[in-house]
Amino acid sequence: MRKKKPHIVSLEEVNLTRQGHTAIIEYKDTSVATVDLKVGEQIETMTDEEILELFNDSLRIRNMIAEEYTHVAVEIPPGRPQIKYFKEGYQWVPKGDVLRCIINDGGPDCEATIYIDDQELSLAEFGRLLTSYAGWGMRIEFVPEDEIEQRAVIDVRDVKDDAQ
Repeated sequence: MRKKKPHIVSLEEVNLTRQGHTAIIEYKDTSVATVDLKVGEQIETMTDEEILELFNDSLRIRNMIAEEYTHVAVEIPPGRPQIKYFKEGYQWVPKGDVLRCIINDGGPDCEATIYIDDQELSLAEFGRLLTSYAGWGMRIEFVPEDEIEQRAVIDVRDVKDDAQ
């Protein structure tokens, strides 16, 4: 199960330990992710309350930035490469925020393969490419192969299990 994002807390809501120059902030609510907060040498003279205030301040800044941020997804124009090979990471990476893909069943035992531009990616390669956006969300629109350059008309409604 995916852990919830850390949120502003009081000292009673966490277990705070130190490991070198890092504070380990473990929420008592185990559904929330633990945080390793790199503090530096000053950790040696700080109280737990001061460390937690530093942590909470970082979350306040994160929240303020998130409130001001408006995401505009960049789509690479049709005919231009959407992905590039990042040799230092041994993986393909997206050049923009939108990928136009074709799904095929050409892998071993009819496993799905994904075509982006003229590049065929195995599920493992496609999964590695997706890690470029770890921590983000994504929407997938399935459209006919000849319509991948167009936005689909979206009809938000529940679908009965037997109607699929």
